[in-house]
Amino acid sequence: MTTKATAPDDTFHVFDTTLRDGAQREGINLTVADKLTIARHLDDFGVGFIEGGWPGANPRDTEFFARAQQEIEFEHAQLVAFGATRRAGGKASEDPQVQALLDSGAPVITLVAKSHDRHVELALRTTLDENLEMVRDTVAHLREHGRRVFVDCEHFFDGYRTNAEYAKSVVRTAHEAGADVVILCDTNGGMLPAQVQAVVSTVLADTGARIGIHAQDDTGCAVANTLAAVDAGATHVQCTANGYGERVGNANLFPVVAALELKYGKTVLHEGALAEMTRISHAIAEVVNLTPSTHQPYVGVSAFAHKAGLHASAIKVDPDLYQHIDPERVGNTMRMLVSDMAGRASIELKGKELGIDLGDDRALVGRVVGRVKERELKGYTYEAADASFELLLRAEVEGRPRRYFRVESWRAIVEDRPDGTHANEATVKLWAKGERIVATAEGNGPVNALDRALRVGLERIYPQLAKLELVDYKVRILEGRTGTESTTRVLITTGDGSGDWATVGVAENVIAASWQALEDAYTYGLLRAGVEPTD
Repeated sequence: MTTKATAPDDTFHVFDTTLRDGAQREGINLTVADKLTIARHLDDFGVGFIEGGWPGANPRDTEFFARAQQEIEFEHAQLVAFGATRRAGGKASEDPQVQALLDSGAPVITLVAKSHDRHVELALRTTLDENLEMVRDTVAHLREHGRRVFVDCEHFFDGYRTNAEYAKSVVRTAHEAGADVVILCDTNGGMLPAQVQAVVSTVLADTGARIGIHAQDDTGCAVANTLAAVDAGATHVQCTANGYGERVGNANLFPVVAALELKYGKTVLHEGALAEMTRISHAIAEVVNLTPSTHQPYVGVSAFAHKAGLHASAIKVDPDLYQHIDPERVGNTMRMLVSDMAGRASIELKGKELGIDLGDDRALVGRVVGRVKERELKGYTYEAADASFELLLRAEVEGRPRRYFRVESWRAIVEDRPDGTHANEATVKLWAKGERIVATAEGNGPVNALDRALRVGLERIYPQLAKLELVDYKVRILEGRTGTESTTRVLITTGDGSGDWATVGVAENVIAASWQALEDAYTYGLLRAGVEPTD
């Protein structure tokens, strides 16, 4: 493990703890390989410090540090090992957990220390003075071995509320023993920005230590609390990618960094890194196997999505009128959502986004607006089905629907067998390139059987369809009549290995709605593949 460079300079730290604190989120269970992959992504992004875990506390983290030394050449980050101060009544030089931190090979070590007097007495079961000695002894021992030391003051803000002088004495002790930064932790996540700012200002003035902030998000204020601490003089921020963490999570790395770079004017990343932010966010979400949040600030797919016609009209004149930054600065893109709220500007901008020139044909745009509103009244939704909208738009522009095949009929059969199992079979009859095709297939449900039958029938004529895969399938019962007689909307997401697209179908029958969405999915897949229509 080597580090060619650190963050732009040492005056301000971006410290990531996704691999340690973020991994405590419910539903996340990282392998060593996962942790190595995420560490590479974070280094690419340009954070200054990556907290890799607690070596010696569990075999997985110990293995991670051993492999990181051999397998990762860090370009921007320094690897950090996390651990606790020595045990009460012992010596840091004889504590096996402290030795494990040194054995990790990490150049930086973060120690967690108790700063809440009741936690010292009830959890550590020792005296307040002995706790200070534990901090002093452990920091000094690690410094003697050439390690840079950060100290996390656990439960600091709650401890400050009950015994401010003792909480500050822990900060002062760590600083005097040689800790480079002392981090004030809102471990329970109960603080508000004005409170954080006031406490950080006081602690800075009273201790002389360099102060950092670690905020949990239990009040929904972790990002705001982190920035409030920066306003008060903190020069070290601890965050996790996508806000992962225990309970409701930690301060989200990406909005914190974006605010520092774009709102505060601080250079905390290397040149060009901010434009990789959306990619890095989504890549880490894939590794932890969680769907990226669509509404996450800066990096969510909806972060710069516009639906209202009034917004679209203004954006057509100047995108800055309804956007606080240019989305390309964080690697995202502006999206126009087409819905029954759409006006002419929405359609024109969406056409431009799709590469379809509508020119100055006001009649054409008017027809598209009318068609969208008419179909959305029946239950269709195009803000979530861009592919179906593009087919609708092209049909209006080209004067007829884009067709690669013509359906004569289809049917799906579900057979309930005496042994309690079910058989699903579908038959489609269609025409393609002048040829009549009849295809039958079985599936694990009627929609899957229809999907397979359609594929069986068309793949010989259109081999491009072999790449298509049904990625997601959603059904919603729409308002109107109740129960099984209600209108049904189906959204299908299809992929070809290089991208996904969504299509929509609406009918009183869930199978009929599914068939409409499947037809659009296959049609759009062939359009995407550059196949010329036959009809």
